[in-house]
Amino acid sequence: MKILLLEDDLILNEILEEHLTNQKLQVITTFTSNEAIKYLYSEIFDLLILDVNVPDLNGFELLKELRKNNILTPAIFVTSLNMVEDMQKGFDSGCDDYIKKPFELKELDIRINNIKRLFNIDRQIIKIDEKSYLDLQNLEIILNNERFLISRKESEILAYLLNNSKKTISIEEFINNIWSYEDSVESSTIRTYIKNLRKILGEDKILNIRGVGYRFNK
Repeated sequence: MKILLLEDDLILNEILEEHLTNQKLQVITTFTSNEAIKYLYSEIFDLLILDVNVPDLNGFELLKELRKNNILTPAIFVTSLNMVEDMQKGFDSGCDDYIKKPFELKELDIRINNIKRLFNIDRQIIKIDEKSYLDLQNLEIILNNERFLISRKESEILAYLLNNSKKTISIEEFINNIWSYEDSVESSTIRTYIKNLRKILGEDKILNIRGVGYRFNK
């Protein structure tokens, strides 16, 4: 699991980095919003842990910008702002959880594990339907006990569709969330990956919403 940590308190930043690393999590630490943005638009993360009162953009505004640009990575605010109104601002900006300082590290672990469960993070097998599964480790779709080898990008696209099955995903959103910022990706490439997935799963499993994008049909 890859985490971006934004915390401008040097001591707390170090404590959280050490704790998360000891949990065998990969952590990129930042101290300002501008520093965080450089990573967020060039790398893919599984979770964001964000303080609010940080230099440059505050955490609320940063997350609003990310959501506006279709970066939907799960986010937890860790902040000393403890009024109900502050929590409301956090969720309105697009966060998935909100922790008030001071907190125990065990609480953070519990919240992270809940995010993992909700977003299928670190799970190697994702259920597609009653007859099929996505094996992320072996890059296979298991359908009626038959295994079909797929590429890594095809597995990432399918996993993203499954984890966001309640919405239609645009080509731009696939690019922003699956490819690195510096990668040059043609829309035709993504269409080819989806065409390959449809050959295995069936045309009706991945719907093409004309002019909008793709939606997984449960």
